[in-house]
Amino acid sequence: MAEAGSRETLSTDVLIVGAGPSGLAAAIRIKQRHPDLAVTIVEKAAELGGHILSGAVIDPRGLDALIPDWRLKGVPVGPNVTTDTYHLLTGKADFALPHFLVPPQLKTPDGVIISLGNLVRWLGEQAIELGVDIFSMTAAVDVLGGGDGPVRGVITGDLGRDAAGNPKSGFAEGIALEAKYTLIAEGARGSLAKAIIANYQLGQQPQKYGLGIKEIWEIAGDRHQAGKVDHYLGFPLDNNTAGGGFVYHAEDRKLYVGLVTYLDYQDPTLSPFEEFQRFKSHKSVAPLLDGATRISYGARAVTAGGWQSIPTLAFAGGGLIGCAAGFMNAPRLKAIHNAILSGIGAADAVTAAIAQGRQHDVIADLRERVMQTGIAAELMAVRNIKPLWSRLGTVLGTLAGGIELWTAAILGRSLLGTLRHTKPDFAGLKPKGSLPTGRYARPDGKLSFDRASSVYLANLAHDEDQPIHLKLADSAVPVRDNLPTYGEPAPLYCPAGVYEMAEEDGALVFRIHAANCVHCKTCDIKDPAQNITWVPPEGGSGPNYSGM
Repeated sequence: MAEAGSRETLSTDVLIVGAGPSGLAAAIRIKQRHPDLAVTIVEKAAELGGHILSGAVIDPRGLDALIPDWRLKGVPVGPNVTTDTYHLLTGKADFALPHFLVPPQLKTPDGVIISLGNLVRWLGEQAIELGVDIFSMTAAVDVLGGGDGPVRGVITGDLGRDAAGNPKSGFAEGIALEAKYTLIAEGARGSLAKAIIANYQLGQQPQKYGLGIKEIWEIAGDRHQAGKVDHYLGFPLDNNTAGGGFVYHAEDRKLYVGLVTYLDYQDPTLSPFEEFQRFKSHKSVAPLLDGATRISYGARAVTAGGWQSIPTLAFAGGGLIGCAAGFMNAPRLKAIHNAILSGIGAADAVTAAIAQGRQHDVIADLRERVMQTGIAAELMAVRNIKPLWSRLGTVLGTLAGGIELWTAAILGRSLLGTLRHTKPDFAGLKPKGSLPTGRYARPDGKLSFDRASSVYLANLAHDEDQPIHLKLADSAVPVRDNLPTYGEPAPLYCPAGVYEMAEEDGALVFRIHAANCVHCKTCDIKDPAQNITWVPPEGGSGPNYSGM
């Protein structure tokens, strides 16, 4: 936390950090209810949707609550889901689960395949029409306030510093944005949310995360079935590594292909990026991509802890919403509707507080208003699935999870109570040599690719002469500690080729290629020494996803 000092200071009623679905939903709701309130959003991407990545099949309940006539307003969505099939893959086989055996908690009635980036851009247009001020290319780098005092806003990042931190030509100092209340809507593992949760001791059980990697392909028309959705467990991940793949048939012969690898995996030689390449080689996926064209690539951390990991939402001066708080339903692989609903609930709480003449205090009913939107009921119903996967592995965990969901659906309660998340993801990594070492094949350039050609499709933009935004608390740790114990897993868990072990003058050195970063934040989560901290680079830096 920091004070404004000599920086220029601007004021607003409600400040929102992050123009994702939760932040935009909160802004729209505030303006719907109280048009006279000033609402400001800061977004670090160069344009709305540029850093947004999701599968995505959306549950429409969130949009229904926010903008009931969204379909009539021309929201850019793809086809309605026609079939949604769950599969268990082995290396050579595909076992599809009959639809009648799928627990009701995993089904998404009226689901729609969307590009979340396109949806966010549309929501931004709706917000602007209502009078919301949105500033893209503006990274919030610190919280405005001091010590244990309330959050009074944020400080935005400087523009035009060189790699050593010195001002360059055209330098512009960041400003202080003050607000009566500040809503943090950065998404999973945001830097401000991380700092606020630690400073105000808001954390509950450890948050759990997954790394989602996604590609968009244009496939042959005779293989495309608009609205077809497939979810996969098993191959390529082993039984001790939770996660799963997806293949969504979107509009215009587009195929969304992805893999989520949960970051509590044990094997330091595992590479989520390489596992995704293997996933595409399976006989259930590869024929769809034969002769197809890969259009886009991206990666993003997602929250997976569910009910047990939701922090205290309200802090003095604001609240956490969306994936900054962790409302992802991991078994359903759905978060967008809950992000929108959390924005609605928080907006109602904030506007009620302002109407009472309050500011900078703890909004005691914020959590209640957020949870009563339906989030609590949904996440409570599936709260034990991720702990079961972690404890029992994919096969037994899935079987036990199915029994748990069906029992809860029939009896109206869980027989297991509430299972705990016992440790953070980085603590799950085992020393090298304690597990079999995996080997990955060279990419063929048709189904499988290297990181460099993949990151190229993310449309990255980083000025290489800017301060490195991946901070090492101790620069000696990678070689001194991580390398002998774990083989230094950073080059493997990073999906963008940011980290490299290299040799200089006969000695091993740890290199950081920050310009490759796609802002997935996996390093901040999975580094076994917790030595890496991701902070926002200059506003406008990073990926500029199209259609993701």
